[in-house]
Amino acid sequence: MYPIILLSVFGVVTLFLGFSKSKNILLPATLLFLILALGSNFIEWGKGPFIYFYDMLRVDNLTLAFNGIILLSAFMIFAISGGFQDNADAEPAEYYGLMLFSLVGAIMMIGFDHLIMLFIGVEILSVAMYVLTGSNKRNLRSNEAALKYLLMGAFATGFMLFGMTLLYGATGSFKLEAIQGFASNMPAASQSYIFYAGLLLLLIGMLFKVSAAPFHFWTPDVYEGAPTIFTTFMSTIVKTAGFAALFRLLNNTLAIYGFWWIVIAAIAVLTMLVGNIGATSQGSFKRMLAYSGISHAGYLLIAVTALTKPSQNAIVFYSLAYSLSTISAFGVLMLVAKEKSIEGQPNERYEAFNGLAKQNPLLAFVLAVSMLSLAGIPLTAGFWGKFFIFTSAAERGIIWIAVFAVLMSTVGIYYYFRVIISSYFREGDTVKIRVAPFYQIILVLATFLTILFGLAPGIFEKLI
Repeated sequence: MYPIILLSVFGVVTLFLGFSKSKNILLPATLLFLILALGSNFIEWGKGPFIYFYDMLRVDNLTLAFNGIILLSAFMIFAISGGFQDNADAEPAEYYGLMLFSLVGAIMMIGFDHLIMLFIGVEILSVAMYVLTGSNKRNLRSNEAALKYLLMGAFATGFMLFGMTLLYGATGSFKLEAIQGFASNMPAASQSYIFYAGLLLLLIGMLFKVSAAPFHFWTPDVYEGAPTIFTTFMSTIVKTAGFAALFRLLNNTLAIYGFWWIVIAAIAVLTMLVGNIGATSQGSFKRMLAYSGISHAGYLLIAVTALTKPSQNAIVFYSLAYSLSTISAFGVLMLVAKEKSIEGQPNERYEAFNGLAKQNPLLAFVLAVSMLSLAGIPLTAGFWGKFFIFTSAAERGIIWIAVFAVLMSTVGIYYYFRVIISSYFREGDTVKIRVAPFYQIILVLATFLTILFGLAPGIFEKLI
């Protein structure tokens, strides 16, 4: 509740700060706003659940945990944005304002208790991302990515709205409580068919947001075309909010688990397969991270498929581990791609990392830890994230999907280790890359947390 109010106010304030003569105040002010929002998020910790906005928004510990992840991720992403000083045409106030408003939509998605609140949250988040994706107006790739994202996002929204309409037609309500009651006491067959169809259509819209196959086609092109800082935002905050909403929706239809679990399981398998196989053939590090994001959506779908008590903690922990590693990876990519640009365009290929460790050992170490975590190597947070996911599947009894996920993880080792090999074992342009002190602090912090949660995963054992 409090972060929604504060971020809405701060977004407006940020836009007005854009009228000031000095733009140097924007980044510190925005970071302060995020710290205040993050602090206010935990005021209600352990006191809920609370219901706000005419019973449309639920605030409980699960909501607050996901809110904390996206606000922490947002703080790190804003901190490495550099104030958008590299773009002479940039208006930082507009970018920061849109990103703050999009966080409001993400928080609405996480805590929705009413389908209308879910729709409002999705649209606030999505419209802001459409604009930010095409913010580099002089870059044709950015324009193309924004158009693809907008068109496919509009189709996904149509499916989602049609699904909500059918659910309302079957249950007579948009509230999750009423939907749960209907699912527990399924009436006449004609109504149940409408309910099932509505749920499937709603799931299609939600699965699009998290880049699950076969609704993933937009992801590689949009991730590659969007400015890297906004790609980082999409791959962490949008994905976390999407899975939080998906978990809340399916948790309230658990009474018909036998109907939808096989659908989600099949999509999880397809998503892992497409993501991992697609990543192996990429020459661009940025596109590889796009397919990597698809594969990680598949791993998270395993926990959604199992939907046991451990699933809840697994999704929270995995979302945090994935966000930290992804921010580190994209943070290093932005520095290297800019330093080794080709004809004025950032060099985002694997070759750009050749010899990185010789002159930039800190960047190489940060990148290596992030890749190891994404691959699920022990002593990193990513390892325990996958372990908790697989444990939740084993508890539900769907061990076959955990076995398949382990096999796909071994495929992931190939493309994650490619960049580590480039950094440490290949010759290249050994240019010393200058990194701002605060930028270094954020990268070190993300790396430290990745290692800390890898060594002491029990910190999150009793989080929720």
